[in-house]
Amino acid sequence: MSTILVASDGPWVRDQVKSAFVAPGQDVIEATRGQDVRDLVKAREPDLVILDLQIGNMGGIAVAIDLHLEASADRLSHVPILLLLDREADRFLAKRASADAELVKPVDASTLRRAAKRILGVTVGSTQ
Repeated sequence: MSTILVASDGPWVRDQVKSAFVAPGQDVIEATRGQDVRDLVKAREPDLVILDLQIGNMGGIAVAIDLHLEASADRLSHVPILLLLDREADRFLAKRASADAELVKPVDASTLRRAAKRILGVTVGSTQ
């Protein structure tokens, strides 16, 4: 069983991620606000966090930095982060936020699954 947390204020982004990881033993948790991610990570301990660059008033970069700071202070377990970017130029920001991987939107289900597999080293997603 693997758990993936996706944070985006865009329903289409959350739906895209959910559809990529539909499979027995997969659980996808959704957040619509960046400030909710830390509490969800603490409560649910996901295997992977997928952050949209744009998440209302606390975007993916700020959330990624927050998660890393909390983990470095031992207030939160480390969790791998995949950032979904708006454009190629945003890769610089993803590197500065120490994301484990980044993809430029739009992305398809197989690209999301491959990225998750690279990060986690396991097979995740649809069995279709």
